[in-house]
Amino acid sequence: MLLINQLKKETKLSITPSVADSSQIMNSFAGEWTSIGENNHIIESTFGDYTYTMDDVTVNYAEIGKFCSIASHVCINPVQHPMERVSQHHMTYRKVAYDFADNNDDAFFDWRRTQNVKIGHDVWIGHGAIIMKGVEIGTGAVVGSGAVVTKNVEPYMIVAGVPARPIKRRFSKEAADKLLDIAWWDWPREKLETHFDELNNLETFLKKHG
Repeated sequence: MLLINQLKKETKLSITPSVADSSQIMNSFAGEWTSIGENNHIIESTFGDYTYTMDDVTVNYAEIGKFCSIASHVCINPVQHPMERVSQHHMTYRKVAYDFADNNDDAFFDWRRTQNVKIGHDVWIGHGAIIMKGVEIGTGAVVGSGAVVTKNVEPYMIVAGVPARPIKRRFSKEAADKLLDIAWWDWPREKLETHFDELNNLETFLKKHG
């Protein structure tokens, strides 16, 4: 037997967003050092600096902060169907495609835009998680794999399950509040490079910057 390794060469990122050719993106914005993975479907969303997505991620009408880590098969803001109508099929608002009218139901799409999702900085969203419409996830939070988040998540809280519930805090409330005050995610690149190694030790970091 022979040991076989086939590894994809790691892409070196830059201030210009990196976007996989297989992804479909509409009316969206991304900051510096961002990376959008394979087969993403993104509509009217923003990504802060250094945030990345893995493969098969769907994002609709979302504001995502800096340094976020979004695993594969995550769905952020799955769009709603009009359940109050006789038919909830999208022919009732995508009328042109089905030749029912010359114009689509713009008011319905405008309503979808009001149900946006807001995600803070340095948030980790695990494989296959779903973030429902209108939810806000605080900075530093963790969403467990397969979770369905239907309610707001506090900063630095770990949530998991269906529906997602708080499991524990990443750090004490005192430490989390200090990190929010420091707001290292807003540091310029030069300062981040200077203090980069300190990000690996919470106690040292808070002593120096808190």
